[in-house]
Amino acid sequence: MSPYAPNSVSVDVRPGAEAAPRAIPSLPRGTSAVVYCEGQFGEQDGKTANGLVRYSEKYEILSVIDNRQAGVDAGTFLDGTANGIPVLASLADAIAHAGRVPDYLICGVAPADGMLAPAQRVVLLDGIARGMHIINGLHEFLNDDAEFVAASLLAGVTITDVRRPKERKDLHLFSGRIFDVTCPRIAVLGTDGAIGKRTTATLLVQALNTRGIRAVMVGTGQTTLIQGGRYGVALDALVPQFCSGEVEAQVVAAFEAESPDLIVVEGQGALSHPAYLSSTHILRGSRPAGVIVQHAPKREVLGDFPMVPMPDVADEVRLIEAFADTKVIGITVNHERMTDDEIGAAIDALELEFGLPATDPLTRDLDRLVDMVLLAFPLLEASCASGER
Repeated sequence: MSPYAPNSVSVDVRPGAEAAPRAIPSLPRGTSAVVYCEGQFGEQDGKTANGLVRYSEKYEILSVIDNRQAGVDAGTFLDGTANGIPVLASLADAIAHAGRVPDYLICGVAPADGMLAPAQRVVLLDGIARGMHIINGLHEFLNDDAEFVAASLLAGVTITDVRRPKERKDLHLFSGRIFDVTCPRIAVLGTDGAIGKRTTATLLVQALNTRGIRAVMVGTGQTTLIQGGRYGVALDALVPQFCSGEVEAQVVAAFEAESPDLIVVEGQGALSHPAYLSSTHILRGSRPAGVIVQHAPKREVLGDFPMVPMPDVADEVRLIEAFADTKVIGITVNHERMTDDEIGAAIDALELEFGLPATDPLTRDLDRLVDMVLLAFPLLEASCASGER
């Protein structure tokens, strides 16, 4: 089903999987969380909730709050595979389902303006009053809001504003240290915002490690940080002067701490996007040797900007390769509003047009995604086979 618009899809790509129970992650006590995503779960502005349902190494996600979709399994709704995370109608229902007050209430909505609506404020304040810590990924910093600060002090809980940048004195300008990073970097970019770049990057890193290739992800958005990514920065919250330097610093940190075979950098927006320009800093700061481009063939206009038509994939590829000293090594498909036959036809058409491998990471075997990388960087498989690092 669609990563962002599951209701419009007519194919379940994993028949029968909806009965499978979720394997509860082995996380320490005090990490249970409910994700608040009223009216947006499965949609573009619910991308933070969507990502946490698919993957979280920091929090044990107990449920999602969205009255519109209450009663469904979150995994089945997003991807056709049950994960045991229910979608519930209210915070009271989420607490009743948990059998206790969960530790965290995560704001899982991600509107373009990054601000809370009045009704959303009420729910988060209710969570605080019940003794839940708040994780906030919006541009609106709740630690600067007198009402939230007073409520958190009264309840003895914390508020974490994930997008709040470091102090200016701690931010990095581009330094050139990226030239000391000897392993390849791959950036997962796209033709629009909220098109699946983070999901593809996460799945790629997991699949490469399963194949014995040591891969590390560097995140560039708030959702990756909430998921528990060890390396990353909320790029769209920074003063532009420091953006490429902060990307560079996180890539260098990952390289020095992990000695990886490969670093995968999460993309943001699109290089052609009129509003979300973070891709420029990602390309300059990480200097990737290869780029994977994610595209939604059925998306006709930009997600938050319906007055702007979607770019052609070929135009985006040319733009990326003209802007940076890099090569596009493959195309990945976001299958929103597509049947399985349409997904297959789109993959075939992209491979024929570009002479590059293409796949849909959510409906096709992940070996295809790994092979996309190994075709571009054959020495990765050779070094892995020989045990070199």
